[in-house]
Amino acid sequence: MEILSSNASLTSNVKTVKTNFTEKITQDEAKELREQISINANAMMFKSTSVQTNIIDAQDLFTKNYEDFKNFLKDINYSGKPIAELSKEDAAELISEDGIFGVEQTSQRISNFVIDGANGDENMLRAGREGMLAGFKMAEDMWGGELPEISQKTMAKSIEMVDKLMYELGFSIINEEV
Repeated sequence: MEILSSNASLTSNVKTVKTNFTEKITQDEAKELREQISINANAMMFKSTSVQTNIIDAQDLFTKNYEDFKNFLKDINYSGKPIAELSKEDAAELISEDGIFGVEQTSQRISNFVIDGANGDENMLRAGREGMLAGFKMAEDMWGGELPEISQKTMAKSIEMVDKLMYELGFSIINEEV
């Protein structure tokens, strides 16, 4: 005899289950029934605790990501309202031409990260430029297609700033190794 929970898979040797109300069950059938209940209870407990663990992990991940985001805002000297509390007008101001998340300031932060890290080294500038392009592609993939216009303008401006420095340093913008 086999009792299946909604979490168990069907097997080919399923026996008919006798109900306690209409037929007596044998001692062996009772033992088998206890074993099946134990197995199903174990499976239910395992799945339930797995779900709880996943929820706790997700909460921990959210907390970590939220802390990372707050640190990012601090690192770029953002000291305004918490992002989640912004009005539509406040948000529009932040992404405006002069806003901290506008094209100019954001592209400046991105390009400065590459430029400062490269310290004038041609190979490092190329690697940083490729990293920017790869990051932009990853963002598009996560977004599910073409990013909003502000993101595209920011990326173009960031690449332009790195290309300009490479040109000023006498490096070809075209990767001749390709």
